[in-house]
Amino acid sequence: MTLTRFVTKNAFRNKRRSVLTVFSIAFSLLLLTVMMTIWRGFYLDQGSAESAQRLVVRHRVSLTFSLPSFYREKIRALPGVKAVVPVSWFGGIYKDQKPENFFAQFSTDPEEFFKVYRDMQMPAEQLAAWQRDRQGAIVDDTLAQKYGWKLGDRIVLQGTIYPLNAELNIRGIYHSNPAAKSVYFHTKYVEESVNFFKGQAGTFSVLVDSPSDVSKVSAAIDDLFHNSPQPTKAESEKAFGLEFVAMMGNVKAFILSICSAVVFATLLVSANTMAMSIRERTREVAVLKTLGFTRGNVLGLFVSEVVALSLAGGLMGVGLGWFLVYGLTHSPQFFSFFPLKVTFGIWLAAMLTSGVVGLVSSALPSYHASQVNIVDGLRHIG
Repeated sequence: MTLTRFVTKNAFRNKRRSVLTVFSIAFSLLLLTVMMTIWRGFYLDQGSAESAQRLVVRHRVSLTFSLPSFYREKIRALPGVKAVVPVSWFGGIYKDQKPENFFAQFSTDPEEFFKVYRDMQMPAEQLAAWQRDRQGAIVDDTLAQKYGWKLGDRIVLQGTIYPLNAELNIRGIYHSNPAAKSVYFHTKYVEESVNFFKGQAGTFSVLVDSPSDVSKVSAAIDDLFHNSPQPTKAESEKAFGLEFVAMMGNVKAFILSICSAVVFATLLVSANTMAMSIRERTREVAVLKTLGFTRGNVLGLFVSEVVALSLAGGLMGVGLGWFLVYGLTHSPQFFSFFPLKVTFGIWLAAMLTSGVVGLVSSALPSYHASQVNIVDGLRHIG
């Protein structure tokens, strides 16, 4: 029998306890994988190369306040600015208020929208059709598949912020990665129907020359309107999205606390399993030493058993975490401004964590086992 086979058989000698240990570690690593995926999506992922060149300009006080539409031309005139487009949240209701029928809706300028959002793709003839139709709209291909929308279909969005039921004709179906799950239509359509919205814009999306120009251009925009009745706050698209995360509270502290609790729980489960296993095998340790196994051999065998169990649980947990994240992000009801994906780096970090936890939890019990005297071990009853 090889040492690998010996370790494997001993790791699962008490099948019920070993399986429960693996499942406990798997559940802990599932939570850890999900938390790391959320952390990466919120704070580490920088999005596409095009999104790194975009700014969002909003009212400094709150998103509930609009900006004058003439700000657009003043922003366009600043050095480093390539294109500017108004983007205003509509917030209408499609069909009913059930969560599965919620999606983002924005009014914008079709003439310049794709100059700013270059990472969205749509056929040129559909763009032209959208630009010609004042009631035209473009929809994300994920939404089109979900609701069975086709070009030429008519959808109605019941206004909640504006006293307007927007009757829109689908003129284009665009693709974006990750899926935007949004509908865009003409700002002019809203302006012609709602008097108080004329000459207003919720936000401006700005495309700059390069990512290195983002901070310079955002400072120039805020300086330009610093003393205006409607001061601005210009920030990167990523920073703008993180403001919505901040509304939920201290998300960083929450994720870190969950991850710490998961690691600690895994450590306790693994250490408890190891301690019980060693107590049952004191005489076995003495027999191994009688056969010529050194203290180092015994230490290595016991540590290997726990690490094997921990890695098995970690592999199962990461796999379940991947399926959970994939299922959520591909669910028709799921909506997020942040890309959530279990990457190879997350997989590697989770497996490394499970291995290290197994190693740490088994170190002390294994060391004590390796120090057992042969005579005392053979006399042990338990």
